[in-house]
Amino acid sequence: MPSSLNRAQHQKATLTFVLAGGRGQRLSPLTEGRAKPAVPFGGAYRIIDFTLSNTIHSGLRRVFVLTQYQAYSLEEHLRYAWNFLPRRLAQFIVPRPPQHGGTGAWYRGTADAIAQNLELIEQEQCEHVLILSGDHIYKMDYGDMLMDHVAAGAKCTIGAVEITSEEASRFGILEIDNDSRVTGFQEKPESGATEIPGKPGKCLGSMGIYIFEKDELIKRLEEDLAKTSGTSHDFGNDVLPAMVADGTKVISHSFREVVAPGAKATDAPPYWRDVGTIDAYYDANLDLCSVTPKFNLYDRNWPIYTLWHNDPPAKTVFAEPQGRTAHVVDSMLCNGSIVSGSRVRRSILSNRVYTGEDTDIEDSIIMSGVEVGDHVVLKKVIVDKWVKIPSGTQIGVNLEEDRKRFTVTDSGIVVVPSGYDFQAKRRKSDRKLPSDSDFASL
Repeated sequence: MPSSLNRAQHQKATLTFVLAGGRGQRLSPLTEGRAKPAVPFGGAYRIIDFTLSNTIHSGLRRVFVLTQYQAYSLEEHLRYAWNFLPRRLAQFIVPRPPQHGGTGAWYRGTADAIAQNLELIEQEQCEHVLILSGDHIYKMDYGDMLMDHVAAGAKCTIGAVEITSEEASRFGILEIDNDSRVTGFQEKPESGATEIPGKPGKCLGSMGIYIFEKDELIKRLEEDLAKTSGTSHDFGNDVLPAMVADGTKVISHSFREVVAPGAKATDAPPYWRDVGTIDAYYDANLDLCSVTPKFNLYDRNWPIYTLWHNDPPAKTVFAEPQGRTAHVVDSMLCNGSIVSGSRVRRSILSNRVYTGEDTDIEDSIIMSGVEVGDHVVLKKVIVDKWVKIPSGTQIGVNLEEDRKRFTVTDSGIVVVPSGYDFQAKRRKSDRKLPSDSDFASL
């Protein structure tokens, strides 16, 4: 029977886990020294900030972030940016590295990551468990999904979004009845993905967002742990298909994007991006520079939280009489950035970026602490943190030459890795780069 508790009580009774240990190999070299959720996004943020901001706005205050691969940068960011909840009121956002369960094993899959933390579920005395992925860009009120879950009396609810059938091989695909009950689940089908009735070419894809009833989750995870073969210890591959197959009540919740009050209704699909490749990451960032971006960072009713950098305002230097005019158009400049006689078009400059005289930066993403010399040309380039680009350098102009030094995608995006030494033509792996503790989560 559905619970009679109100929304606030159900939110308080929910424990949240954010899966944030992914390596993100397709985002290399941006993930060579950090987990995918820790990759900077939009100049001022990390990818995980969007999921965590959603939890805060959704009234969820007990959050464990499960870390694993290259966790230092992510854990530092959580420590400095997300330590504002009062623990004395049983509110927190804290990292949780693998406990190894006495076996020395790392997390073997999404289900195993939760299974290794079953004692937390018991200790926190929750009724519902919300499981999220920490590497997507979107705005969502999880409280709406929670109340749908409660009203339906479901054992599990899966967040779902419409995708094209061409994308189906990257998602779990749901088949549902008229009451949104899940009747079929295909995990990343290579072909033959179930399409939405009446919508040819469209499928219902799992967002990797799950709400479980606590007792049901514990039962399913213990059953999965007991298996010595035939399981990858993953929700999409193992746990969810088993629940659907044995008739357990699993429902879907259609993703509804949070929009600013008074915003005009559009026919565009709700914004949800998996920025798991360099091209997808680049496109999502550069869209923020559009006159009307698809994702609104300026909604005061749903701000994206992150660490506020203690830097001075952005600054442009030189005027026309000196012949070295700073020109910035369709771009985003973060605190502490200085554009000194440069021309910046359709680009993002993170905090503490300096660009020199007579330099052209176009369609590029420049991350924190980068210094760009004079007479430099950057076109369609991602420059990771703490790089000093010598005067006269050109990147993105001759892709054949760029491929000898950097990662270049098929679409022509050049990625300069963090701390790259132009003189040695390699990353400065032998010296300590500034960390979050040194510069307040740069």
